[in-house]
Amino acid sequence: MSDIEGPTLRRRRLGAELKRCREAAGLTQQDVSRHFEWHSAKVTRIETARVAVTPRDVRDLLTLYNVRDQSYREALVELARQSRERTWWTDYRDIMRPGNFVGLEAAASAMRTWEPVLVPGLLQTPAYMRSLMRSGRPTDPEEHIDRRITLRLTRQGRLTSERPLELSAFMDEAVLHHVIGGAEVMTEQLRHLIEVAKLPNVFLQILPFTAGGHPFLSGPAALLEFRETTHLDVVYMEGLAGDLYEEQPDMVDWYRQEFERLSAMALDHRTTIKMIESLLVA
Repeated sequence: MSDIEGPTLRRRRLGAELKRCREAAGLTQQDVSRHFEWHSAKVTRIETARVAVTPRDVRDLLTLYNVRDQSYREALVELARQSRERTWWTDYRDIMRPGNFVGLEAAASAMRTWEPVLVPGLLQTPAYMRSLMRSGRPTDPEEHIDRRITLRLTRQGRLTSERPLELSAFMDEAVLHHVIGGAEVMTEQLRHLIEVAKLPNVFLQILPFTAGGHPFLSGPAALLEFRETTHLDVVYMEGLAGDLYEEQPDMVDWYRQEFERLSAMALDHRTTIKMIESLLVA
């Protein structure tokens, strides 16, 4: 188990291991729920890392699954303990979207993200953030907006950390022309994109208006990749009606291929920067 893994990835690893043990025992999720007299959805939530499982529950599940390897049992119990640890984002749970995308982002080694309208959150300036949040939450007290900005700025620390996130950000050309917060805020934001693009782990690509159709027209999407545990890669799609997490390996592979196709359709990194620069001198 890697020391750099956070609780979110540990929870997902634990869920995957418990699912494998259950299937090896020939039991269904319904079988397990009935045995422990649990709510019918509890096993699903454990295996998909939607809830943290207690060390006691892990022991009971492994006993039911007839797992006798003591070192393996203790490793999973320890994983359960560590998956319940507090993290820096714990204090922000009240303002985070369901599903703990922030935890996944914090544990990922690489992320490919698509934004059709707005600059990706990891690349936004504080002024750009404040304009977005103020327009979307006009009645929120200023201190609530400040907390949301602090959370997003803390997330941006992954780009310059000791283990930096490798970010490939794809944006529709409309993002550059959608003026958020006025001309001054937008100019600062465009300049920031140019600066952050100098980081060796940040790659920007603009999809020009002339590119045509593609599978991501429905809205923002992100592919989070975990270098040491690729079977836990996940696709996240944000929507007004709710967020969707796609974790089935075959579907994740499909989205990975579509991101590759999107990259081929978009302007390369250097040409993207030139396009942004041209807007600053126009």
